[in-house]
Amino acid sequence: MVPDISTGSRTYGLLAYLYGPGRRDEHTDPHLVASWLPELAPDPGRDSAVTLKQLTDRLDLPVLALPKDRRPARHVWHCPVRTAPGDRHLTDAEWAQVARRIIHATGIAEEGDSQACRWIAVRHAEDHIHLVATLVREDGRRPRRHQDGIRAQAECRRIEAEFGLQALNAGDRTAAQRPTSAERSKAERTGRSEPSREMLRESVRQALAGAANDEEFFRRLRDAGLRVEKRLAPSGDTLGYKVALPGDRNRDGEPIWFSGSKLAPDLSLPKIRQRLAAGPLDDGPSGDDQNRPRPARTRRTASPLVERAAATLTADDDEDAAAQLVGVGELLDALAQTSPVSTRGELHQAARAFERATRSHIRAERSDNRAIRSAARGILRAGDALGRGEDGGATAMLLSTLVLATIAAMHWHSARGHAQQAAAARQAAQHLRAAYRSSATSPLSAMREQGRRLTPSTQLRHAEAVSSALPDHADQVLDEPGWGALAATLDEAERAGYEPAALLQEVVNQRELESADDVTDVLVWRLRRTARLPATASAAPRRPGPKTVSHRQGAAEQPAAEARVVAGVNRRLR
Repeated sequence: MVPDISTGSRTYGLLAYLYGPGRRDEHTDPHLVASWLPELAPDPGRDSAVTLKQLTDRLDLPVLALPKDRRPARHVWHCPVRTAPGDRHLTDAEWAQVARRIIHATGIAEEGDSQACRWIAVRHAEDHIHLVATLVREDGRRPRRHQDGIRAQAECRRIEAEFGLQALNAGDRTAAQRPTSAERSKAERTGRSEPSREMLRESVRQALAGAANDEEFFRRLRDAGLRVEKRLAPSGDTLGYKVALPGDRNRDGEPIWFSGSKLAPDLSLPKIRQRLAAGPLDDGPSGDDQNRPRPARTRRTASPLVERAAATLTADDDEDAAAQLVGVGELLDALAQTSPVSTRGELHQAARAFERATRSHIRAERSDNRAIRSAARGILRAGDALGRGEDGGATAMLLSTLVLATIAAMHWHSARGHAQQAAAARQAAQHLRAAYRSSATSPLSAMREQGRRLTPSTQLRHAEAVSSALPDHADQVLDEPGWGALAATLDEAERAGYEPAALLQEVVNQRELESADDVTDVLVWRLRRTARLPATASAAPRRPGPKTVSHRQGAAEQPAAEARVVAGVNRRLR
């Protein structure tokens, strides 16, 4: 059950919307289910003789009784309350109970208070009601509604338990403020894909990714086309900032500004400076385009840092883990800005989802995440990556590691009771899986084809290395579609001077494999990164001989344990 509180200035306008047909004729049978005093609250939905103006006048009476200079500018309190998809439909009587409990919990009209604010609850759909109140009490005072949103959320959690509804995640006051209904309506009206608040939040987050200092941050905001205004002290020092979208203006023609703290708790200037205070970032090569790092190289550099972040999330240092989560978030923002078109949409969604997983009450002020933030900076400096060749393979390598890191983040948050953050990390992992599948198709297909061209004896030798390094996973690896890519990678490593069995054992020991969706893929990318092999199929492999390994022949000549390996190889050869 989700409450969503906002305030406004026009009681009649809000009632006209609630009792009207809706933007897509979705409103059906609008009517009151509860009010401050039923005999004083006329219902235009059920009484044809009652007008919206009559209901407006009854609600606004305590406001109009005040001298004009004492009337609040935004005197309308609005709170839609919606059940979750899949919940049963509540009756009018049940919605009336919900309305009274939330009105009481938020301080709008506490039970037994005869001087409380006037309010109504309108229902025009099966799954939600709208609470409307005017923010002047009968005695002329204002209601005590401090933290009314938090109190409404807490009461909804209790209602869910008592009514047998889905239990949604409890908030912890670290979430970004959601767009108001007015902001969403304006976005629809102006043809924007989303409200200004969300567009600005994403732009500010992307400008912060890998930024070395606040001046670079402000420059990136302007380069992104945003209006930026700083709040300056008498000394000239910058104390804060606010941003606005070009052309986004209010009724008076003034820009609609949002301060960083109104976009997200960690986007205020003091919080941004805390993030930047760890020290200077590694800037890498600088100068003209000739010295700019290549996208593939920066992605390869980032992969082991993400592995390290994932390992930190399984350790006991919560402060360091919180810092690494922030770094992973910046890396995702950098990737979303520079990824090929084929994966850009999924990566934008992954970065947006993971943004929630970077914030909790566990602070990271004294921890150092410069390495992973430098990697984000390098990815941005390298510019857009191609979706093919070494760029495509290096992108797949990094995305494979990021999937594991977001899964580790999900488990880390779950273990600490951070339900919203764990859900956000899970959602990010789903988008990253989709992006990985898209980016990995071409390079893995080339590797598998290369693996199929290896001689049977070479495949058998690499299969034995897998059995030795992964006794518990050998059958799974040999049966997975990616076995050919793994065999080709081991063969390339051998030709580069590595001992395949020892190298495979090294990468197996780097981190657990249980959380991997595809063990073979994870091993392929770890091997290529550790052995510094190209992220795509390289030199032509040995030509296959005229014969393939016979399972019966192998079984007769080798011990039973080796026969199982031969059978696995033959399955891949067919």
